[in-house]
Amino acid sequence: MTNNMFFIANWKMFGDFRSVNSVKKVIKFSKNKKYSKVQIVYCPPYTLIDKLLRVTKNSKIKIGAQNCHFSQNPGPFTGSINTDLIKSIGAKYVIIGHSENRLLGDSNHIINLKIKSALKKKLKIIFCIGETLKEKRNNKTNTILSSQIRRGLKNINKNNDIIFAYEPVWSIGTGIVPKTKNLEKQVLTIKKMIIKIWKLKNPKIIYGGSVNQKNINELKKISLIKGFLIGGASQNYKNFIDIIKKTIN
Repeated sequence: MTNNMFFIANWKMFGDFRSVNSVKKVIKFSKNKKYSKVQIVYCPPYTLIDKLLRVTKNSKIKIGAQNCHFSQNPGPFTGSINTDLIKSIGAKYVIIGHSENRLLGDSNHIINLKIKSALKKKLKIIFCIGETLKEKRNNKTNTILSSQIRRGLKNINKNNDIIFAYEPVWSIGTGIVPKTKNLEKQVLTIKKMIIKIWKLKNPKIIYGGSVNQKNINELKKISLIKGFLIGGASQNYKNFIDIIKKTIN
């Protein structure tokens, strides 16, 4: 994994062929040498992966999937996409462990299987971890995060193909962002957890959860954060570009 600053656009269930045109604006922006150490990754719905791959072919922008099935082999899994299919179409990244999928049944064990499958196909992983509001109020944040890391990475050798995305569940889509000092302390704790559990000296940790062009100036103050996983704000190319500009400038 490079030392780039990551800006990962998670489009969730958004976008059609017209939305692809907005990416062309971001491609043009990304060619500025000032942003040479910026890595932009788009994770659109499955229906747009091929289209975005074609549009970004001659750029440094990468494309990823928002999730994957844990099975490495074809099988009777209607509506599912595994890492082999993601790799075969040309995507380079995959989001695993997002809280919205955890709520739908993705256990730490299933997430572990998904990570193993993705690594086998040499996909780079955005591994999401985070606590709910109830867990936070019960002072269980570190216990939950430690469990998610430990069980999600069980029997997986340390490597640099995993980006750790800290996304407090209570922050996603709510407009509520942790206070700077609290977030800085939490990210440092997460780094120490990863080093202790996985023996990886310099884990790459990014933040996600209501990131937008209004709060990015506060978020960028935390030097331990090496990028952002951006939801709604990434769907508008002007807002997405503004977030990158404010982070780097």
